[in-house]
Amino acid sequence: MSLRWAIVGATGAVGQIVLAQIEQRGVEFESIKFLASKRSAGKQVVFRGHSHEVETLCPESFEGIDIVIGSTPDEVAAEFTPWAVERGAIVIDESGYHRMLPHVPLVIPEVNPHAIRAHSGIIASPNCSTTQMVVALKPLHDAAKVKRVVVSTYQATSGAGVAGSDELLENTRANLGNQSFAAKTFRHPIAFNLIPQIGSLKYEGYTSEEMKMVFETQKILEDDSIQVCPTCVRVPVANCHSESILVETERPLSVNEVRELFHAAPGIIVQDDVVAGSYPMPRNCDQRDEVFVGRIRRDLSSLNGVAFWCVSDNLRKGAATNAVQIAQLVVASKLTKCGS
Repeated sequence: MSLRWAIVGATGAVGQIVLAQIEQRGVEFESIKFLASKRSAGKQVVFRGHSHEVETLCPESFEGIDIVIGSTPDEVAAEFTPWAVERGAIVIDESGYHRMLPHVPLVIPEVNPHAIRAHSGIIASPNCSTTQMVVALKPLHDAAKVKRVVVSTYQATSGAGVAGSDELLENTRANLGNQSFAAKTFRHPIAFNLIPQIGSLKYEGYTSEEMKMVFETQKILEDDSIQVCPTCVRVPVANCHSESILVETERPLSVNEVRELFHAAPGIIVQDDVVAGSYPMPRNCDQRDEVFVGRIRRDLSSLNGVAFWCVSDNLRKGAATNAVQIAQLVVASKLTKCGS
């Protein structure tokens, strides 16, 4: 199938990984164009060994386009998505703008690929912290129905974009040099520190980032009865989010059962040998597309509970990789106007 692609936000950190993923996965297309706001238009991006000029994002940009991947802030997604849909394109949106709209599927290909068929021109990719957790929850939910999740996240500074990564480096240098430092991207200095707030205050003391994990998990797993208690923390780690997850299921699962379920699940790698010091760590999961799990153990406080540790590259599986996987799923399912 010969399709025409457009990448919106191609100059950003996630957009650059989207291009790399398209290249590494050997995605075929008739044509591809790179779009961005006026501020970034005119810049050059390198794709498949050639330099391409980034075009200014406008309604006419989507004439004749079949698939769009958007890696933009919410306000940009809200503006350009109608332009693309009106012209017959399918938009895979990585922003948070469309995720909880009832007519927009929220998709992780390893978890709910069937959901793409309910699209009305837009398919949303979940929040990075939700994505890795739900990939890990899926085999447990299928086997024994997840009832309750208690999760604490340890989120890397790259989750706040290039500015977040830069601030970690600048703040660290300042601390080591005994220099003053004024935090800009984060609410407090991040070097040698933990910040137990990501996002704005939303509900009963929970933040926007935490409530995303609640509502997105229920939507993806198609089960509003699942209870989620999240605490999201920003940590001085450059890349890869880590999560401590406790799951309570309808029936008990042994540690061996859980380990085998993880082994058999797509997109999951098990590293679970405490004696040998083998478990997922950010520095070992960086630039990988899988979700890594380890420290699998019985919950001492619940008969039907299991606890484990989960790490994933938030810029890849948590963002760019998932979007490209959705696009590949759309093509394989022949859902574009070209394939219909």
